[in-house]
Amino acid sequence: MNDDDTSRAAPATVLITGGSGFLGSRCIAHALAAGHHVRTTVRDLAREPQLRAALARAGVDAGDRLSLHVADLRSDEGWAAAAAGCGYALHVASPFPAQIPRDENELIAPAREGSLRVLRAARDAGLRRVVLTSSFAAVGYGHPPRPTPFDERVWSDTAAPLAAYVKSKTLAERAAWAFVAEQGGGLELAVVNPVGIFGPVLSDDYATSILLVKRLLDGALPGAPKLHFGVVDVRDVADLHLLAMTDPAARGERFLATAGDFLSVAEMAALLRRNLGAAARKAPTRELPNWLVRLAALADPAVRQIVPDLGNRKNASNAKARQLLGWAPRSAEEALVAAARSLIELGVVRG
Repeated sequence: MNDDDTSRAAPATVLITGGSGFLGSRCIAHALAAGHHVRTTVRDLAREPQLRAALARAGVDAGDRLSLHVADLRSDEGWAAAAAGCGYALHVASPFPAQIPRDENELIAPAREGSLRVLRAARDAGLRRVVLTSSFAAVGYGHPPRPTPFDERVWSDTAAPLAAYVKSKTLAERAAWAFVAEQGGGLELAVVNPVGIFGPVLSDDYATSILLVKRLLDGALPGAPKLHFGVVDVRDVADLHLLAMTDPAARGERFLATAGDFLSVAEMAALLRRNLGAAARKAPTRELPNWLVRLAALADPAVRQIVPDLGNRKNASNAKARQLLGWAPRSAEEALVAAARSLIELGVVRG
């Protein structure tokens, strides 16, 4: 989406949750660039200088059009004040830890209850529409291998064995749709379901998906497991949120956000080597046999989570977002290379 597209909507005050995060800060940057005022929620106001520095790195001077409010997904406190006077909300915040929680409810409860807190506050404050950041995790898991791409009509099967994060995103989105249908009072909902979010990093607060690029660059992966991931650029996901926020066609709809066909870890490593040369010299050149990954899973719970997806090539369609909203994402290659270059520029990994 170009600048002309983003500026079609009349300026409004937009509540963006989780503003200091990887996607949240991009959503703020794009909303400000489109002329909106932004009110964002954080758990600690001490993060404001870091957030403003990240926005400046994205080429945006927030000035007095950005204000920060303290609110936590685990508490009712602060949400009513944050929503008051806003026209729209982008609910981006959701727990996604690098480490697996011992109890899956450590993820499920704040994701589900946090979404409901934001929706209640939005309804009570008279907001027009909330855009919820869900995930491909709520679409493509718990299913047998399939030859056709997933689309927005499919839901992950929570009756199947699922990782805590996958279950949390699925149950949170289900709860959001049920709330709007039963208690929304006219509040509109649209949902964005991104695959793995990559693209340029603005600070050291980046998505867990970026850790994969970091590990490919710094040699932490001795080989590439036979896994496939969808790739999308964070800038395009932010654009899709703004389209879903204001386009009448987005009301009551889900939108998968993916740049195109899913890539294997080996394909990702090859793309980085081709574009970055010596800076990606540690990226693995061989695939790991599935038996070796399963052996490692016996001792490592993090590895155990990926075992069910070994060799299962998933794919997803972005046709709905393209056709209904005119969304035009960057390529997966551009998203991955931009992520890698930004990690090098920030000194997170050495080139």
